Amino acid sequence: MISTLAIGDFSRATHLSVKMLRHYHEIGLLEPVAVDPDTGYRRYGSDQISTAQIIRRFRDLDMPLDEIHKVLTAPDVEARNRLISGHLARLEANLARTEEAVSSLRNLLDHPAAEGPVQHRYVPVTLAAAITDTVDVGDALTWYQGALGELKATVTAQGIAPTGPAGGIFSNELFADGRGQATVFLPCDPSPRLMGRVALLAVPSVELATVVHAGSHADIDRAYGALGAYVTRHALAVEGPIREYYLVGPTDTADDSLWRTEVGWPIFRTRPTR
Repeated sequence: MISTLAIGDFSRATHLSVKMLRHYHEIGLLEPVAVDPDTGYRRYGSDQISTAQIIRRFRDLDMPLDEIHKVLTAPDVEARNRLISGHLARLEANLARTEEAVSSLRNLLDHPAAEGPVQHRYVPVTLAAAITDTVDVGDALTWYQGALGELKATVTAQGIAPTGPAGGIFSNELFADGRGQATVFLPCDPSPRLMGRVALLAVPSVELATVVHAGSHADIDRAYGALGAYVTRHALAVEGPIREYYLVGPTDTADDSLWRTEVGWPIFRTRPTR
């Protein structure tokens, strides 16, 4: 005979609330060994205590209930461990993002105006290899890194030397609506043969107010903020997509503390026309 516990006793033994145990029963995650047909009272086997404790620990690690169910019903140890390893990897990635956000916040609080001086720069028409796509703002960083890697690989494979730093053009809709057109380009001469997503682009001329952001792109919004305040204060802002130039970027070094990104905000032309 398996010894059983009433739901209240099982709750005390496992530190899972009665409400939570009822919910786990309803979704089939942890079903009692017996339910009284007249009263609906639930009873749990003493051998279910360890299962309940495992569930509680997975919940402490923010594992979704459907994944916990998959772990508990995995056909073998290897399948179970793959599920657990996958969740732990996601936790580690989330922890890294949290640490980066905390570091960025502390830096912002301690050094609210840490970006460098704003400069003006005229950029002539530039012939470049480019990749353009419509992206969600949450995917923009990953997309940019993939597109930049593809551009550099294409140019290098054809023995073509870049004539300047890679850059990006980001539509206003990307920021305002959370989804819009993004372009990453690499100036080069001669033009490469078109492969994959790579196309040829004449990057338009523009006059920019610029600031160089040092470090990871996680807090590149500080450069955007500095430029936005500057062009507003000087009544220089015009409609047009933001530019970025990757003076030192992920294809140059994996150490993001060494990255240098020039951010450019389109402004009224202050340079004499020739």
